[in-house]
Amino acid sequence: MSEAFALSPDFNSAESRAEVPRSLGLARRGDRGVIVKVTGVSGAAEAIDAQELERRLLEMGFVEGARIEVLHEGLFGRDPIAVRVDDTRLALRRREAGAVAVKFDGR
Repeated sequence: MSEAFALSPDFNSAESRAEVPRSLGLARRGDRGVIVKVTGVSGAAEAIDAQELERRLLEMGFVEGARIEVLHEGLFGRDPIAVRVDDTRLALRRREAGAVAVKFDGR
């Protein structure tokens, strides 16, 4: 094996996954973490422009540093999702949730 692909003895794949921010749109029920970035770009076709989506998410409480937990998923296509943002419970579509980057806690 080449040195470029050798893992150090201290490597822990669970920790490395927790360190990389992921889209809230990819989260599963029970996932918890901290919001690290909110943009208006979700990667999906939107009915509103990016600035408007970002403004709406910020007004709902999706701000950097807020604790977040996925509480429920819809029956069909796991959409929409219900999340707890600090002390507030909200529901949103996964495509809008894609505009929120979260550093999830390791399991």
